[in-house]
Amino acid sequence: MKPIILDFDRSSGSPLYIQLYDYLRKEITAGNITDGEKLPSLRALAKNLDVSITTIEMAYNQLLVEGYVKSKPQSGYYASDINTDSESKPGFSPAPLDFNNYPFTKAKYKYDTRSFDFVKWKKCLAKVLNEHADLLLFESNPQGEKVLRHEISRYLYSSRGVKCTPDQVVIAAGTQQLTNHLARIMRKMNIRHVSTEEPGYMPLQNIFRDMGFTLTKIPVYHDGIHIEKLPVNIPSAVYVSPSNQFPTGAVMPIGRRYRLLDWAKKNNSIILEDDYDSELRYFGKPVPSLQGLDTEGTVVYLGSFSSTLFPAIKISYMVLPNHMVDIFKKIKNDYDQTCSKEEQLALAMFMEKGYYTTNIKKLRNLYAQKLQTTLAAFGKYGDDFITPQNTSSGINIIISVKTEKSTELLCKLAETLSIRVMPMSAFIQEDAAELIFYYNQIPLEEIDAAIKELVLLWKKQ
Repeated sequence: MKPIILDFDRSSGSPLYIQLYDYLRKEITAGNITDGEKLPSLRALAKNLDVSITTIEMAYNQLLVEGYVKSKPQSGYYASDINTDSESKPGFSPAPLDFNNYPFTKAKYKYDTRSFDFVKWKKCLAKVLNEHADLLLFESNPQGEKVLRHEISRYLYSSRGVKCTPDQVVIAAGTQQLTNHLARIMRKMNIRHVSTEEPGYMPLQNIFRDMGFTLTKIPVYHDGIHIEKLPVNIPSAVYVSPSNQFPTGAVMPIGRRYRLLDWAKKNNSIILEDDYDSELRYFGKPVPSLQGLDTEGTVVYLGSFSSTLFPAIKISYMVLPNHMVDIFKKIKNDYDQTCSKEEQLALAMFMEKGYYTTNIKKLRNLYAQKLQTTLAAFGKYGDDFITPQNTSSGINIIISVKTEKSTELLCKLAETLSIRVMPMSAFIQEDAAELIFYYNQIPLEEIDAAIKELVLLWKKQ
């Protein structure tokens, strides 16, 4: 190797071993010291540079730690193989990111950006950062920001008939996180059994199962869960979505709602009411909540903003009866808030300014058109090949396809067209031939052509 000649700057504040380390690192990176080339011994280099052996040893050790050199016992130090094209090599500094041209992973399915007013959302975010940045210097309340809980309680009373105070509202990042809170509360209430709908929301069932609860799956009919099959004489919980059952769209009529409340009262049990997509009812008025009928404190109300804002927001909430609020307050400080404080404050502002209710009205109108266009397209191109079920609400419909192809294959074929379709078997124990077709994110003007292309693809042998 060529001689190592380095004029140390002894007047600088940089230690001599760091100066030597920097010099050798650059020489190795530039290829002037090649892979496998032996470095001078500690004693020889110390003598040539007129420094202590300790200085050389410290420089070599730093290079060794970072991978620029390797040590061979009884032999010495050798330069390592440095791949100068690799971003992962030690010391590499990536070029500045061009955000506009960065190859982000694109949406897997079709999407419609008109479903949400991002301009107004951006204004609320900017206002939080510009006028309330000091609030972001502290962690969020484990129960959720009070200003957002206040807006949620106001909105729920006016739109869903839910009776609650901000103190009863708990905010978390998604229904699954809320379910974890619920499981801990229910354990302290000596509830160990949960009944769930079938078909129904699988992630919630999995959480309760993994936390040691006994699960019973109760079938869902056209008027909701089969109340007569719920357990009796033991404290338990039942998870239901009475206003828009997922994925069937079944609506529980008022008489059966009172029967379910009566079951909870008589059996010292609770009802977990998931009001998923309840606002998205396109014909007639949204069905009032079960919680609004409750006079005994037996209903926990669950809601989410994922469908009415945008999926990435991941802000969900629950309304607890007062006796369960007392239990939650004793455990809430054991857990951090999982929602972005910035987004909580922006959402509170978004709701306070009336933007949220305006967006709901816009969605109802837009999705009603999409639903009608979807049904018309299946009728036009599906003929007797596809039979859709109209639920008049939500963001999806169930379709039956007369084909020998498996539901899994049909879903994969739909994915090649960027159309989101899921097998009903993902939400029910036994095999089911039906599919869940999501029409909400397909732009209105593309629905007819998309369904035509999908039907032709599915019909191909």
